[in-house]
Amino acid sequence: MYSAATLFFKYLKYRIISLNGKGHGTHSPFVYAFIKNVLNNKRNCNEYAPIELIRKQLLQDNSVLNITDFGAGSRGQAIKKKSIKFIAAASLKPKKYGQLLYRMVAHFGPQRVLELGTSLGITTAYLATANPLAKVYTLEGAKEVAGIAENNFGQLGLKNIQIVVGNFDDTLAPLLSNIDSLDFVFVDGNHRYEPTIHYFQQLKPKMKADSILIFDDIHWSQEMEAAWKTIKEDPSITISIDLFFIGIVFFRKENKVKQHFSISF
Repeated sequence: MYSAATLFFKYLKYRIISLNGKGHGTHSPFVYAFIKNVLNNKRNCNEYAPIELIRKQLLQDNSVLNITDFGAGSRGQAIKKKSIKFIAAASLKPKKYGQLLYRMVAHFGPQRVLELGTSLGITTAYLATANPLAKVYTLEGAKEVAGIAENNFGQLGLKNIQIVVGNFDDTLAPLLSNIDSLDFVFVDGNHRYEPTIHYFQQLKPKMKADSILIFDDIHWSQEMEAAWKTIKEDPSITISIDLFFIGIVFFRKENKVKQHFSISF
């Protein structure tokens, strides 16, 4: 993981070289429409408030969970005690990104959504709320964390979520074997090069021309930057968008020339 100072300077560089977020200078009609209709569509939705209320409650919850750590920095299957408020502060995506994912699902209307890394379920809730008719699969390694997430889904009345508990190495392949294709995938799991590329290779056969694949924390470390570079250079990817804290890739066949955009967000 990069130090805070290194990440800060990388972010400054990103802001300097990125498009201004209004679409000026964008030579892709698809990306221009995405910027205008999704990225910059900042109107508040009534559905945001209940999710953000649960986030607030989680950030104040002193209950302690036993966590099995499968991700970056873990050693084997170490058990760690962490409070819910610590997990919430450390792992939940800021609301601007949860709400961006909501707008993407609402705009593109995916029917089969997959999330790798449920955590306490805030991002999952945004994905599921945006399209109640979609089937949302979400994978979480830690059983007690998954239990809190399920409780949150119940509070929100969400019925379209299937949570799968266990190490992604054990749960992802069996799940994918029972799914013909995926429309929208958010990967927020093991932040290392080899696992991230392995997830990508497993997911790629399930992607269609209009599928969307999103990776979290693409500048989190040297390994994640290398993984992002490998992914966006893959021949199947026609458009990639760097929003610094997340990276989005598209498989759209009408794009004959590969295009990459860094967009201020």
